[in-house]
Formats: sequence, structure tokens, C-alpha cells
Amino acid sequence: MMPGRHDEACLQPLAIHYITVIWPNNGKYPMNGSTQYGTTWGARYGIPSIMADIRVQSLRKPIDVSEYLFRRVFEVGVRSVHGVPGDYNLVALDYLPKCGLKWVGSVNELNAAYAADGYARVKQIGALITTFGVGELSAINGVAGAFSEHIPVVHIVGYPSTLSQRDGMLLHHTLGNGDFNVFANMSAQISCQIAKLNSPSDIADQIDHALRECWIRSRPVYITLPTDIAQAKVEGARLDRPIDLSEPQNDPEKEDYVVDVIMKYLNAAKNPLVLVDACAIRHRVLPEVHHLLAKSKLPVFVTPMGKSAINEQLDNFGGVYAGNGSHPPEVKHIVESSDLIVSIGALKSDFNTAGFSYRTSQLNTIDLHSDHCVVRYSTYPGVRMKGVLQKIVKRIDPQKLNVQAPPRVRNEAKEDRDESATITQAWFWPRLGEFLNANDVVVTETGTANFGIWDVKFPPGVTALGQVLWGSIGWSVGACQGAALAARDTGEKRRTILFVGDGSFQLTAQELSTMIRLELAPIIFVICNEGFTIERFIHGMDAEYNDIAEWDHRGLVDAFGGQGKTQKFSVKTKDELNELLLNPAFKVAKELQLVEVYMPKKDAPRALIMTAEASARTNAKRN
Repeated sequence: MMPGRHDEACLQPLAIHYITVIWPNNGKYPMNGSTQYGTTWGARYGIPSIMADIRVQSLRKPIDVSEYLFRRVFEVGVRSVHGVPGDYNLVALDYLPKCGLKWVGSVNELNAAYAADGYARVKQIGALITTFGVGELSAINGVAGAFSEHIPVVHIVGYPSTLSQRDGMLLHHTLGNGDFNVFANMSAQISCQIAKLNSPSDIADQIDHALRECWIRSRPVYITLPTDIAQAKVEGARLDRPIDLSEPQNDPEKEDYVVDVIMKYLNAAKNPLVLVDACAIRHRVLPEVHHLLAKSKLPVFVTPMGKSAINEQLDNFGGVYAGNGSHPPEVKHIVESSDLIVSIGALKSDFNTAGFSYRTSQLNTIDLHSDHCVVRYSTYPGVRMKGVLQKIVKRIDPQKLNVQAPPRVRNEAKEDRDESATITQAWFWPRLGEFLNANDVVVTETGTANFGIWDVKFPPGVTALGQVLWGSIGWSVGACQGAALAARDTGEKRRTILFVGDGSFQLTAQELSTMIRLELAPIIFVICNEGFTIERFIHGMDAEYNDIAEWDHRGLVDAFGGQGKTQKFSVKTKDELNELLLNPAFKVAKELQLVEVYMPKKDAPRALIMTAEASARTNAKRN
């Protein structure tokens, strides 16, 4: 086609004979076999429809984009999809049942994002659907938390049509400036992959690549689905070949070198130990870690974010290392005096280290990460910890190791019980440790719960969920819903137990209605201590801004549809709580059960107090 020739005689024959049409208009709208057309005069002559027909006829098994996307989402492990309907995603939602997926309508997008996060922590991947602009921005805090904490969430956003985007139409849910990329640009900062599904010829590749990135990198991906693309056709034959979710392999020579160096230091160390953190969970190396511990018998400790990564009933489990907040207290000296710490998946944030109170030396540390390793002061980019751990397990010789016995860890409810009837934080958490069962899912809220759980010894198989790094108050209620649903979707009989403060609960309490509607059966302990305890200990112990209104939580359950379907309790003394925890019917948890637990306003777990003090000092620092 000659530049500037717009006459009908020139246009129509070329449109029939060529798949790629170079439009005039400075080449701004190349066809490339897609239905995202160029100028309106092109549409007038019917070229786009001709092009689309030619492309569809070339497909072996034509399938709608929405169906292809959701079948792939099902393939990677998702069974329930969280979100809120909006006019830009409605057509796509019709495809979910056909693809084996259950729609979970949350009360708002923020709660849906929290729930997708909690679901992913139990099921290894989660999915969220919102609408363009207003919906996705409501969810963005929850997605940012998933990015921060290495949680794989597939965020699908129903978008205005490609035609509307091209013409910069003044649509609802936009900023009124014709810019349809502004929200995707925001999400690019909290996603490991952005996939804009605008061109059917590229869509299948985009979807497969985005889902692989989500899984391998264990972080959210952002996928746009315009209304005119939802029912466009792509090659369905690709579904016969599963997405490759295998871990990238290390360069064998580099991997062997790193393993050689590690083995040299391990065999020479006088008191080596293993420290397991959050990314060991997120990047799926726990089988390798447990094989290492079983063969080597090395003492092992976890960080607060690493709680439940290790079977805490192992003889070589020694407790929680968090600097000054370690439990038992002697763990601090043991770890910090070690001449070799094998650290796996570390995230050394302030709350994970009790206010940066670690006193370990990099000279005595081997750091294994998802995409690199650090041995003392030498960094090895691209050498992933999974392959390294597998080779260490094969090569390690227990006879060559100097193994020290770790401290004994137990729930110390009897030791921490005073003569008062009042339920104290010091007594409450070890007592709850005795209540837990094997394979429970335990969700703790930012604040007293996240810090109190450090002092709990878990039974085997427990999965602990806590948002220690991002720390968005209210996260745990949505996460509890997602976690309980994921546990049910796996077909396993697991209790889900939530510990949340009354202040945090008020941010996301509406998600109770979703739990009730889905007939989930979590046990929810609402810690009633009159407000934001962690904030009080950082600053403003008696300040009005740390106070909240007193709620009738049991009445709230009924208001959200739980009357006759749930159980509600209120306990104010140690004896009342003991009686409830020993009740066989309560322990079975066949329906949602909510417990108000009353504690003193100015009481807090010991780890929270020292971390809050350190946080206050950090906040007050000046250049």
C-alpha cells in the first residue's frame, strides 16, 4: 500500500491478500492479525472484520480468551477466585463455572485482595478479579502486601474495550483525561509481570508467561482483560500442553562451586546451625530443608516470619530467633555465638528482627535466596537456593559435622500463669499453643497476635499466616476467609484459627459475612483490649487517636447473617477461657465460632513491647 492512498480500490484488495496491513496514519496502528484496529476509516471498509475472520480460520481449536485464561488459572492450582463484579468484568465472570472455578464475591476489593493473599499462602497461588480504576485501586493495598511478602496472586482487571482505549473516550471509572494506562502503571510497581491482553495473536503467550512468572517469582501479576477481548478467539490447542512451572536450573559449574565452598565451611564449623525464614516457605524449598535437617541433625531455628516452616516437634528444633525478642531467651546467645549460620530465605525487616536487634556477623553467615546466594562476603548471582540445597543434602556427611543440642521448646502456660483471674498476654499465647491441633491453619493479625505467636510451640503440620513485613491492619480477617476456603478447596479437614485485635477487626469486619455465606468454619478470637495496642506502645499510650468505639462483636455476627448458623462466646477470666478451650464441641469447629477475649488495655506480648520501643527509636532518628 502506498503512503497516503486512501481510496477504496486500493484498500480492499490488499486487506484480503495480506495478514499484516500497514495503515497510513504514520504506521500507528499495525494490524499484525489482531482485532485492535487502526483508524475509523479502516473499520468503515470492513478490514478489521476480514482480518479477524482470516485469523480465526487459521486456529485449530478456537477458544474464547476468557475461557483460555481461566482454564490456565485452574491449571496452576486455583479453585476459587476472589473479587467484586463490575461492568468491565461481567462477561468474563460468566466463564468461571465452565472452567471449574468458583466465584467468591467479597464485600469490597480490599478484602478480596487480602483473601486472595490468604488463599495463596495455603494453596500456593491465588486469584483476584476487579474492575478497571475504582475496583483495582481499592485492591491495590492488598496486592502491594502480596508483592512485599512474596505471595503469588493473579490480579485480573476487567478493562474498557480496546476501541474505547484507542479513542481516549471519557468513560466512567477513568480520570477523565483519556489515559487508560495510568492504573496499570501504578500496578507495575507491585507486580512482577504486566500483561495487557489487547492483541489476540499474542494473548495466549502473554497469559502463559504471566502465570509462569507469578509462580516462579512468587509475586503478583497484573492482567488486563478488555471487554471486546473477553470473547475474542485464541488457539485452544495450546491447552493440551501444560504451562512449564519447573524451577529454573542453576548453571551446574557455578552451583557446584557454591556447594563446594559451603561444604568446606560446614565441615570446619564448631557450632553450625540453620535459620529458616519466610522465603523458604514462599519459594517452596521446605522439602529440601527438612531433608537437610533429617540427615544432618543440625539445630534449626526460625524467624517470626518463618513460623511453621519447620516441624516444631523435631528434636533439633530450637525456637524462634528474633534478636532481643528470641524465644526461648537463650536462643539469642546460641545463634549469635555460632561460627556458621546457614540462613535460608531471609527477610530481615524491623518487625521480623525485633527492631533490627540481630547481632550476627556476615562473616559467619551463608545466605541462601531464591535467585542468589551469599557465602560470607561473596555473592553468587543467579545461583538459586533450591538446587544448592538439593546438592548439599546429597553431599553432607553427618559424621563430619559438629552438632550442638538446641534448647528445649515448650508451651509455658503453667509457668506464665499468675494468681489473677485476668487473661494476660503472657499466659494467653502459651495456653493457646496447647489448644492447637496438628495441621491447623493459624492466622495472626499485625499487633499483639503477630508478636504473641512467637511464644507458641506448634504441633506438626501447622500453617502460620502473618503479614509481618507489610503489616496492614485488618489484613488477617480477609486472609482468614481466603485461608479457610483454600483449606476446604484442598479437600483436607483443617481448622482455621484467627487471632485479631478489636482495633484491626473494625477495618475489615464485613468479611465475616462472606465466611458465613460460604459456610466456612473458622474459630475467631477477637482480642478486646480497647484499641490499637501496638500503636500505643510505639507512641501515644493514652492518646485519643489510639482508641476505638466498643463493638458488640457477637451481635455483629448475627447482623451479617450468622444467626442460628454460628456460635458466639465471651470470656473475661482464665477459668472461662480454659473451660471453653477444653469443650469438645468447640474444639471440633463445625461452624464459625467467634470468641471475645477480654484483656487489659495496657498489656502486650514481651516481643511487641521491645519491638515497639525499637520502632519508636528508629522513627525519632535524625540525620
